[in-house]
Amino acid sequence: MVFQIAASGWLGQRLRRCVCPVCYIIPPHITEEIVKNGNEQERTAALQTLVASEQFRGRREVMGVLSFALGIPAGEKRRTVYDAENTTQLPGKLRRGEGDAPMGDGAVDEAYDGAGATFALYDEVFGRNSIDDRGLRLDSTVHYGDRYDNAFWNGSQMVYGDGDGALFNRFTLSVDVIGHELTHGVTQYEAGLIYYGESGALNESMSDVFGILVKQRLFNQTVTDSDWIIGAELLTEKVNGVGIRSMKAPGTAYDDPVLGKDPQPGHVDDFYTGTADNAGVHINSGIPNRAFYLAATAMGGYAWEKAGKIWYIALRDRLRARANFKRAAKILVDVAGELYGSASAEQLAVQSAWETVGVLTPKKAPTL
Repeated sequence: MVFQIAASGWLGQRLRRCVCPVCYIIPPHITEEIVKNGNEQERTAALQTLVASEQFRGRREVMGVLSFALGIPAGEKRRTVYDAENTTQLPGKLRRGEGDAPMGDGAVDEAYDGAGATFALYDEVFGRNSIDDRGLRLDSTVHYGDRYDNAFWNGSQMVYGDGDGALFNRFTLSVDVIGHELTHGVTQYEAGLIYYGESGALNESMSDVFGILVKQRLFNQTVTDSDWIIGAELLTEKVNGVGIRSMKAPGTAYDDPVLGKDPQPGHVDDFYTGTADNAGVHINSGIPNRAFYLAATAMGGYAWEKAGKIWYIALRDRLRARANFKRAAKILVDVAGELYGSASAEQLAVQSAWETVGVLTPKKAPTL
């Protein structure tokens, strides 16, 4: 009865737009490779990760919507970090609240600071009040599971594993991973990109885009300073790789006997057409990722100032749940023109980027 009533009003609209699957930073193809290729310790950790993750698969969360009813004041940053104490019970034991001094626990303090850096990007650059633009509290749980090799947004909060220590470090080490996962919440509240196929790959790419912007802004990096690597701190020295994804050169992040070869394409000619990974949401995201990298580097300077603004407005106002690559590319070109002028350097940079990755066809010069 409650949901029947809610479905006809504002809350019902928010519920319909906010439901989404759990979004993990480590894609399934990596975990599957570890199960096949790892030693006993690595395989055990990977299998335990799969088991711990299974309880969340397909789960639909509404707590992020209902939190607005708790009356968090507009503009007030509220971070809360819990400790699962190596169980899978959420949220866990309260460890640090907004304004509290550092705990001395690396995972707790990194989750707190990373949430703050993400809040700051959205607030100070894009004028957005937290994930839902209504002051949603930023809840995180650390020390989740036993050697849990992943981090995820479950629809209402962030969850971080400690990694197995052999292949993966703790998942709070990379601030871009924190920004990535929290951006799944922004997408959940705005475009609501369906987590399947091209719309799902756009969903993943948006998280990589704003995750890398969190990192670049925190460290005051220009487009030429940035490594454009997602999860650069996650892999241990044992792994032959620089991170879990490269936005600059998709397909080159790792090539390892245990993790396998990075399968991301950087051009539509190499588009993954299988059904695994929700039809390649973590794989094909390499294509729009490279488009953002190309557009941002063509504009120069700080990526969050122009390219980031174009992508944010598209995500907030224009993209819809079933958007595909071509539709997204045209929207981003249009937004760039509206912000900076038709045929401006910024619009041409966006147009050229999507042409380079094969999504848009180069415009023919007029015949004289």
